[in-house]
Amino acid sequence: MTTTTTSSSATTCTGIPLPIVSLNRVVLLAGIIAAIVFQQPLITTALFFIILSAVVYGKKGSLIFFVGSRLFARQNLNAKTEDQKLMRFNNSIAALLLGGAQIAFLLNAPLAGWILSGTVAVAAAIALAGFCFGCFLFYQFNLQRFRFFGKNQQN
Repeated sequence: MTTTTTSSSATTCTGIPLPIVSLNRVVLLAGIIAAIVFQQPLITTALFFIILSAVVYGKKGSLIFFVGSRLFARQNLNAKTEDQKLMRFNNSIAALLLGGAQIAFLLNAPLAGWILSGTVAVAAAIALAGFCFGCFLFYQFNLQRFRFFGKNQQN
């Protein structure tokens, strides 16, 4: 899932550097933990909009990518990268779950909202520990799509 890039002018970085990917996971995990500890669904609302902009606009609309690009500028030069499609897929799952949590909070079902938010936090924690569940789902999705439609399927 990752490729190595170099800082030479002949090679361009088309993926998301892993320090930024980790920052994304840390922001989700820390934000949701803070929201649960302080019982503030508005924190999950803020996370939802931050992730949603990354899903809709990609790197150009990602506040986390913007901050991570500046914060980890030196590390990003030689860092391994993650495919942009994979990052968008993972963020899409997080946005769906956090969006569902917002609906649950609006419908006065806070337990459901916290469970949906907690699911995102657990996935982020597991990914930080080394196993990306969203990556596994992405792989399975593409494998099944290939089996069903064949290799001529457009991305």
